[in-house]
Amino acid sequence: MLNRLDSLMAAEIKFNNALTVSDPHYKPVLIIGQLRNLNLLKFTHLSCKLEPRVNESTFKNAISCLHPSPTDKCSLYLDSATVAAVPLKCSRHNTPSRSHAITRLIKTHIMNANEENIVIVCDRTDLFASACAVARAFPLYSRKTSGHNKGEIRTFADMNDVGTNDNTSPKINVEFVVIESDGQISEEPLSADDIGCIEEAARGIRLAARLVDMPCNEMNVGHFVNEAEIVAEELCIRPTVIRGEELRERGFGGIYGVGKAASVSPALVVLSHEPKGAQNTIALVGKGIVYDTGGLSIKGKTAMPGMKRDCGGAAAILGAFYAAVKSGFKENLHAVLCLAENAVGPNATRPDDIHTLYSGRTVEINNTDAEGRLVLADGVSYANKDLKANIILDMATLTGAQGVATGKLHGAILTNSEEWEIKALEAGRKSGDLLAPIIYLPELLFTEFASYVADMKNSVAERSNAQPSCAGLFVGAHLGFDYPGVWMHVDMAAPVASGERATGYGVALLLTLFGNYTKCSMLQSIAPSDAEPPPKRVCRD
Repeated sequence: MLNRLDSLMAAEIKFNNALTVSDPHYKPVLIIGQLRNLNLLKFTHLSCKLEPRVNESTFKNAISCLHPSPTDKCSLYLDSATVAAVPLKCSRHNTPSRSHAITRLIKTHIMNANEENIVIVCDRTDLFASACAVARAFPLYSRKTSGHNKGEIRTFADMNDVGTNDNTSPKINVEFVVIESDGQISEEPLSADDIGCIEEAARGIRLAARLVDMPCNEMNVGHFVNEAEIVAEELCIRPTVIRGEELRERGFGGIYGVGKAASVSPALVVLSHEPKGAQNTIALVGKGIVYDTGGLSIKGKTAMPGMKRDCGGAAAILGAFYAAVKSGFKENLHAVLCLAENAVGPNATRPDDIHTLYSGRTVEINNTDAEGRLVLADGVSYANKDLKANIILDMATLTGAQGVATGKLHGAILTNSEEWEIKALEAGRKSGDLLAPIIYLPELLFTEFASYVADMKNSVAERSNAQPSCAGLFVGAHLGFDYPGVWMHVDMAAPVASGERATGYGVALLLTLFGNYTKCSMLQSIAPSDAEPPPKRVCRD
């Protein structure tokens, strides 16, 4: 399996607007769909991908042999033409696209040829999530010295050069058979706008996954700043970068305190898209801890490996910001990246130190391994005070307890807005980046951070008391629980990776959640509707 996955590195993905003609003997084809949709197909719908190796009888027999439990596959021509079915069942907390199964099937059954075809048979409402699922199956980073792309990395800029890569990079053609709401198979090719939307989302997902997969010796704060500057240049944006001692001088005590012991200084990077006529200002704040040793509250030898992934929130924000701007975002949009390495050294923050954060509030450090909330607190405060955002969403690999609370596939959503909680959950199902709610209860939970000598401590007194909610509430406290705008906190510590590979979690979620703020018709069609908000709960004294 490792050799097979190794050969998936740095594949070039090309999304086509309609099925193209190919012979599976030379270009293997993998067909994936729900069984009910596969049963709607006639051989003529797929004959251009199967002939002359597969006839109609073989195709029909293969479909009839599929009994997914939870998935199933049947070979049509050796292993070069395969049809696979995703799970039959889908509960209300799952994504109807079965996107996780799509990604797994691709990783398992791809043939590692120089050029291959993937055909997704799906409902139109699942098209975006299915395309994103394909993108997640093909990571960009590898330092292996065998197989395709020996130790090479396809960078963000390289991903623009579709069709110009060298012959060693496998090419994946992705095509769709779309089922309309009336059960009819669409005869129309996908529009150029639809293909463009899918391509930019896939690019954002693969960018985020690459940043998370790269180790700190190749993706430290300086490297991450460079990645953000590359994105900014492509979008014709001049980024704001505050680094090192300037952070301390300007009052960013959280970011500076976490990162001051590292050899590469911490940074706050802000990318801003401000189109004419904007009515709202959305700030996306990402935790970017490029490596987390735990600081002086150091992690154990089994807990530290994998902490390169602690930048997953910032990586997702950067990827989503890029794709959103490319999709014609109509409102003010800011990406706020809070970057630091939580290192051990002579200048490291000590337990008992007290830091003043950008909010002006003081924090007694009782756990240097609870560092993510400190950098996020500075980020959301900046989004409020300087950017004047009326919608603030922060995203972070914040707590190990998140996976215990909501599972390995779902992120956790904590918010002061019931209306936006409902929207976020719907966006999770539509995008494949699933979410589950955790309790918003500041009046009962924030006492966990009580301090005798500062405004608060940075870690809870009782770790068994709704830990993911408490960690998020620490961040919210630096906005103020009376913040009049919408604040959302997404903890994605578990879904940031599957096994030892990053997933690019968060990019598709944010594009879908704010789809109505883009000019992209595909995103608008799956974005949560602006339904009447639920009745406001009144707290009585």
